[in-house]
Amino acid sequence: MSAEATSPGARSRRRGRTSIDLRRLGRAALQGPASRDRLPDAISHVADAHRAHHPDADLLVLGKAYVLAEISHRGQFRKSGEPYITHPLAVTLILAELGAETTTLTASLLHDTVEDTDVTLDQVRAEFGDEVCYLVDGVTKLEKVDYGAAAEPETFRKMLVATGNDVRVMSIKLADRLHNMRTLGVMRPEKQARIAKVTHDVLIPLAERLGVQALKTELEDLVFAILQPEEYERTRAVIADKGATGPGLDTIAVDVRRTLREADITAEVGIRPRHFVSVHRARLKRGEMRGTDFGRLLVLVAEDADCYAVLGELHTCFTPVISEFKDFIAAPKYNLYQSLHTAVAGPDGAVVEVLIRTHQMHKVAEAGVVALGNPYAPVEGAEPAEGERADPTRPGWLSRLLEWQEAATDPDTFWTTLRADLAQDREISVFLADGGMLGLPAGATCVDAAYAQYGDGAHGCIGARVNGRLATLSTVLTDGDTVQLLLAHGSVPETVTETDSGSETGQTHDAAPGPSPEWLDHARTPAARIAIAGWLAANPESLKVPAAAPRPPGAVTAGRRGVANVVVDVPEATVRLAGCCTPVPPDAVTGFTVRGGAVTVHRAECPAVGRMTALGRSPVAVSWGDEAECRVTLYAESFGRPRLLADLTEVIATAGAAIVSANVEPPSEQRVRHTYTLQLPDAAGLPGLMRAMRDVPGVFDVRRAQHETAP
Repeated sequence: MSAEATSPGARSRRRGRTSIDLRRLGRAALQGPASRDRLPDAISHVADAHRAHHPDADLLVLGKAYVLAEISHRGQFRKSGEPYITHPLAVTLILAELGAETTTLTASLLHDTVEDTDVTLDQVRAEFGDEVCYLVDGVTKLEKVDYGAAAEPETFRKMLVATGNDVRVMSIKLADRLHNMRTLGVMRPEKQARIAKVTHDVLIPLAERLGVQALKTELEDLVFAILQPEEYERTRAVIADKGATGPGLDTIAVDVRRTLREADITAEVGIRPRHFVSVHRARLKRGEMRGTDFGRLLVLVAEDADCYAVLGELHTCFTPVISEFKDFIAAPKYNLYQSLHTAVAGPDGAVVEVLIRTHQMHKVAEAGVVALGNPYAPVEGAEPAEGERADPTRPGWLSRLLEWQEAATDPDTFWTTLRADLAQDREISVFLADGGMLGLPAGATCVDAAYAQYGDGAHGCIGARVNGRLATLSTVLTDGDTVQLLLAHGSVPETVTETDSGSETGQTHDAAPGPSPEWLDHARTPAARIAIAGWLAANPESLKVPAAAPRPPGAVTAGRRGVANVVVDVPEATVRLAGCCTPVPPDAVTGFTVRGGAVTVHRAECPAVGRMTALGRSPVAVSWGDEAECRVTLYAESFGRPRLLADLTEVIATAGAAIVSANVEPPSEQRVRHTYTLQLPDAAGLPGLMRAMRDVPGVFDVRRAQHETAP
């Protein structure tokens, strides 16, 4: 039973109770004093609103549904004292005014019968067919006696799953909530606040995503009045006093009409007032409100091309505010919305926002999916879909929601995650390298894209390319980006052999260990967060961060002046090439005498040179000898993947370099650092070797060693 329905003296519902004969009751009502083709007077206003959108609609089924609803709810009253039948009538009228088709209106008349009366779904199916039965079942609440505290979240889960197969389910629910919110004043304040909070967190975002702006804006205002009564009253006072805030939109509307008429463009120019919440937001953003801030100009034309013609005239004859221009015709919003948005400055400097759209766009902008009629009506010449019926209005966000809710088996997790998901009110589209496309919430990262594309297979993601450039998984994506996710198929460990002074030690590194806890910080979508949390819970050892081995000192080649291939201006001195920068020909170099009389040679730009000079050490003149062979230390930064080490060492060997030592550090956020000390036959080959190493898939940087150590 809805939050506002009561049945004085009614017994508690019991399963198995003998049901009423709907056929007999319906037939008796329809064959009463009125003729069979005459509707009951109570739904005449619904019929008028329906015929305005659907002139050829069959209204007899509506009369039949009304009679059943009236008889079933007879004796039930709302908290306000009105007969309960006024509620389904009001809900049906809301949908009729939005242009809903007959099947939706039939189901809305019956939407509380199964929940609050003795009517069963089988009886609804027998009388009105499978589609009406499906819609009624979709909006029927689960009973608290069965689900306890989980009844509300599980009811919403049930409705969302039903919406995934037929969006008309949520249309009825939104209209139902709107009428309940309109009459919420009879409830206790604490109950008003609870219902308003759920409406704010769940129903309003759903109305926005389904494009039903007419319902969404009124719901926002009703919630605003309950949850922020002081701000609501302040906003109402501002709206009431708007006549004293300067010239309004009427004057500019006249100028726009004249401009379009002179350009021979047929258009309707009207004023679209802002609703309370919109005025409140504008007041917070702009401070003092002007007359033009309380609404927008709405220009309606016949064809898409006329929209751009209007735009051209406005930008020619008025001063455009370019930063306010948005083209939602060429790139519609994810909720079906299409329109051109612009703003122009009037003669007195007042800025006026203008919406330009066709009449059909306006209908969809107001009613969203409701304006699309029956999405399952057969199209002439089209073949029927096989298996589960496909909903052409099912948007990407709904598909993602239906996927992740299957993994959120706990009601509390589902309820919390649903609210967080719906709070993300913008969506972006990213393109895949193979030509596909993903719809993601604004702020999504490469982690989210990976799980959206591969599901649990994204556990092996090692990196990404965004717009052709290598990027970390934490990279935030923007609308229109092209993303390629790099996966490590399989989990083949690699063994790195590190040689130091003739000794060998084996170090094993798993190239694709699965998601790390840091991924949760980067994930924005529920699907990604649930999958990552599930993997971490199933693999608790992944939470143990291995202690990073101390970084070994850079390889140092020691020897006399001839061995080091440098000539220093200190007779018989031992010469060492500094491990912090590993200079090679033809680097500019300098030297310093250190403890024991040895000379350490650094690259001229090495940080150690500045420190030694600051300490008053005198540099030693150094020059390169005639030998081409040299030793160098390189750092390679990469994403972890199988066979990466093998590919790198193959490139090094192909260049003719000998590996003196190698080290691979434990991965951090799937990034791996390799350190190689190499003996090159010719220093001239070093740039080519570094380029070849950078070209290895997964490697995003190779650089010479240059870190601050004592010289």
